[in-house]
Amino acid sequence: MKHKTSRLSTHWNTIKYNAGSLLATAILIIACSAAILPFAFMLSASLMPGHDVTTIPYRWIPETPLWSNYLRALKGSAGSWIYLRNIANSFIVASSVALSSVILASLTGYGLAKFHFKGRNIVFMGIMATMMIPFETVMIPLYLTAVKFNLQNRLIGLILPFLTSAFGVFLMRQFLLGFPDELLDAARIDGCSEFQIYRSIVFRNATPAIATLAILAFRGQWDNLIWPLLIIQKEKLKTIPLYIVLFTSELSTDEGAMMAVAVIAALPVFILFFTMSKYFLSGAGVYTGSKI
Repeated sequence: MKHKTSRLSTHWNTIKYNAGSLLATAILIIACSAAILPFAFMLSASLMPGHDVTTIPYRWIPETPLWSNYLRALKGSAGSWIYLRNIANSFIVASSVALSSVILASLTGYGLAKFHFKGRNIVFMGIMATMMIPFETVMIPLYLTAVKFNLQNRLIGLILPFLTSAFGVFLMRQFLLGFPDELLDAARIDGCSEFQIYRSIVFRNATPAIATLAILAFRGQWDNLIWPLLIIQKEKLKTIPLYIVLFTSELSTDEGAMMAVAVIAALPVFILFFTMSKYFLSGAGVYTGSKI
């Protein structure tokens, strides 16, 4: 009897486990579908005439792909190929911010993680406190500062306010807290300077955190609309979000071309993510389990 009860219990536990796994898989499929659906629609609509995008029922596969939508997107309403210039501007700004964020945040995080000095925790908490301040709160003071230093209508004006971030410092510090002190001490005994240790040991072995920070910083500036909208007025200096706003207002009835603009804007971020996905996924949880 006891053996039969044990078998029933095991069988019931197996059923519950399988049911739980099936439910989790179903939820995951639904969540992934919900995340992918907008991008699938954007790609499909970018190859259709504008009037076909809003037809019901919607045809996901166009009968005749309309590649001219992408040509219109690149040329712009004036036919001046200004979108290519806007893409270059966004790439310069986003790459510069990503590079500076990686360098400055890793240096600061290394100092806060591995150097013991008076007030270290106060400095760290002060940096973390800035994460609680919305950008809209400091936007007007930043704008007045940019005007005072003649940073309007200059790409450097888009880069300087975002050279580093509190989140970047937090991410790098949490990663480097788990870095073995013995390795650093051995390098010091061998006569390496602190900068040599940072460059040759710390930086090279912090690839997951660095890749995560670089992707997030790049994407943040690639999508940034509010700040460029404030300080950039010249057409040749506008970034992709500004171009999209202008393009959609001028060609609001051509949904196919609008979707083509969106696809081109999203493509570099997708390429960056898939290129560095191995490092990004391994670095996504670098700060879990570390003490603050």
